[in-house]
Amino acid sequence: MNFERIRNNMLIGIVTLILISCNNNVEKVENVESKKIEEGIITTIKFTKEQSELASTKTGRITKRSMSNILQLNGKIEVDPSHQAIVSAPMGGYLKSAGMIVGTPIKKGQVLATIENVEFITVQQEYLAAYSTLGYLEQEYQRQQELRKQDVNSKKTFQKIESEYKMIQAKVSALEQKIALIGLNKKAIQDGNISRVTSLYAPISGYIKTSNAVIGDYVTSTDVIFEIVNTDKIHLELNAFENNIGKLAIEQEIKFSLAGEIKFDRIARVVQIGKTSGNDNIIIVHGDISKENIQGLLPEMYVKAKIAYGTQTFEAVPEDAIVEFNEKDYVVLKEKITQEGTIFKLIAIKKGITQDGYTAIEFSEEVLNNKELVLENAYAIISAIKNSLEEE
Repeated sequence: MNFERIRNNMLIGIVTLILISCNNNVEKVENVESKKIEEGIITTIKFTKEQSELASTKTGRITKRSMSNILQLNGKIEVDPSHQAIVSAPMGGYLKSAGMIVGTPIKKGQVLATIENVEFITVQQEYLAAYSTLGYLEQEYQRQQELRKQDVNSKKTFQKIESEYKMIQAKVSALEQKIALIGLNKKAIQDGNISRVTSLYAPISGYIKTSNAVIGDYVTSTDVIFEIVNTDKIHLELNAFENNIGKLAIEQEIKFSLAGEIKFDRIARVVQIGKTSGNDNIIIVHGDISKENIQGLLPEMYVKAKIAYGTQTFEAVPEDAIVEFNEKDYVVLKEKITQEGTIFKLIAIKKGITQDGYTAIEFSEEVLNNKELVLENAYAIISAIKNSLEEE
């Protein structure tokens, strides 16, 4: 229990003691008029000067405030697609080494694991053979080309060499792509260095989110060995019903909090609104999180969000000025100050939206306009009224 709640309970207890006290120095709260609240009749009560001071009420007038309707959404923190990657083995093989555990920070290009496969040897042999043939055919092609210009050889002979040269050229190019995909170095192969082991490299910087690497395990090209995530670029992914799409707009401010937080003091901006919905009629709303609010946020964290829309001017009072009695909402009017004390009245109101500690209210202007209300510790008045009614 926090200090404010303890203080409030103490004040309620003091008011209750005042009501039942027969002390010679303190006058009992006088119930001037009490009728059924549910019939819309005002309940009036009088506090002596001593009782008013003890209740520590603060009064003020209704104010006009610009307030917005609030759309409440749920969602989670997601990583931008460009900041996450999956690492697999394009040709499969046996994991020879794997020292990365979940949460390990890594840099782009860093070796994550080594993989062994005898098929790597076959690919390199094919490449070396094709590469050597390409060197010979390239020279022969250039020689036949010169002879053809001098009309020494036949056109058919030249076309045959040209065809063979282009075919082997294409084969070498394809094998080089395959070698690059495996992670082998073509220059090393050209120098005669053939290896049955290759390395898996990190395609981005970040940290290891998932690791399925076990030494000696055989992995295929479709197996996810590592999942890497970079949290430098995260965003909100909120779920909105399709009937709320008219309330959303690009650049709207989003106030959000994590599942365990009370205050909505983290800020983001709407950057994208989904154009289609699934069978659940949900539209995805993406929010860009400001840099100062990224700290402490991780992918997959659930969030609650509020988006303001339709700003209007309302008559409003602090939330503490509204009290509940017999399942209805009221404010406390400071009706009159006499020599004996202060007379308060309960006035029925209808609550509207609440924003930044203020609640919009609807009321009868003849009753409340330009009059003072109890803005703080109104519960002390309602407690006194309840106790007074119980004594009748």
